Amino acid sequence: MKTFSVEFNLCDGEYMTALRLVAGAVASVANADVDTLEDFKVCVTESAIILKNCGFERVKGVFDANGVTVSMQGFGGSPVEGDCGLSLALIGAMVKNCDIEKKDGIICKVTLKI
Repeated sequence: MKTFSVEFNLCDGEYMTALRLVAGAVASVANADVDTLEDFKVCVTESAIILKNCGFERVKGVFDANGVTVSMQGFGGSPVEGDCGLSLALIGAMVKNCDIEKKDGIICKVTLKI
């Protein structure tokens, strides 16, 4: 599987379910164990929640099954500094590597590696 991307609207919670399904499929293709697969799905969802809390309307996720990675970037909306402490704590406890990118002090991109 090569790298691919999906884009979702953050205004509708139903898209979060679809995002979790994509994350699960990527981890499954990479032959991740069940615990890793579940952790990845949670972290991808929490990354989208972070971007939503920071005022973005859409998220683009670029997934790669080699190494089980994703880069989630926010687009549109009116970016603001959001409350992200709980989501960041969950992600920090579940992934090997989490890279947070900020623009003007606002989280705009989250990159995860399981």
